[in-house]
Amino acid sequence: MARTATGESSLARAVRILDCFTPEEPALPVSVIARRAGLHVATASRLVAELVGQGLLARGPDRAVRIGMRMWELASRASPTLSLREAAMPFLEDLHAVVGHHAQLGIRDGDEVLFLERLTARDAVVNFSRIAGRLPLHVTSSGLVLLAYGDDDLQQRVLSRPLARYTERTIATAARLRTAMAEVRRQGFALLPGHVHEEATGIAVPVRDALGEVVAGLSVIVPNDGRAAANVPVLLAAARGLSRTLARTSGDL
Repeated sequence: MARTATGESSLARAVRILDCFTPEEPALPVSVIARRAGLHVATASRLVAELVGQGLLARGPDRAVRIGMRMWELASRASPTLSLREAAMPFLEDLHAVVGHHAQLGIRDGDEVLFLERLTARDAVVNFSRIAGRLPLHVTSSGLVLLAYGDDDLQQRVLSRPLARYTERTIATAARLRTAMAEVRRQGFALLPGHVHEEATGIAVPVRDALGEVVAGLSVIVPNDGRAAANVPVLLAAARGLSRTLARTSGDL
């Protein structure tokens, strides 16, 4: 595999290019890609052309570069989270039908929560999460559940650094985060009114595998109107059902 004078492979540089795209900015000019990837424009242009040729990137009529259909195809085919998502879908659909707003499934990837699926409705409350989107663990109800049941190294890493604030109610100090994690472990769910958006409340419960380990957070996003806690029982029931399904099918996941 071709390498630069610094020893970096072409593959590593290609991955940096792919990392430039975000849900908010799915299309970028080559000049922006080069700047974000830390590459010379000529190098970025050449690598983009190769990725376009392989279908991993695509150019629109405006010449802006986008993620290509082949990337979506490969990700859908090979994702290790596919079985988890498929197992969760019936429970997400039931949750969505009962709650009438957002029902979603998140896992931990590094120090962030990664959303595998989200079901929503036309008139649902505002929600910043999206499929394949990420948010910091301390900000969201799903992330807080995953953090609360995570290992000590993860918790200390998150507690030791500045905590981003989205609203006035976002947990933004280590002391508050420790208290919140302990509360999640005590009551078995996270309820965060107005922590990501003032008008929305996130509620999440843990999903466990056959060994009892927390592997995902099942959550709903509902209006911040003081009635959010009424959704906790149906969330807990759905999580128990999904956990039983994962235990039965653990050999296939």
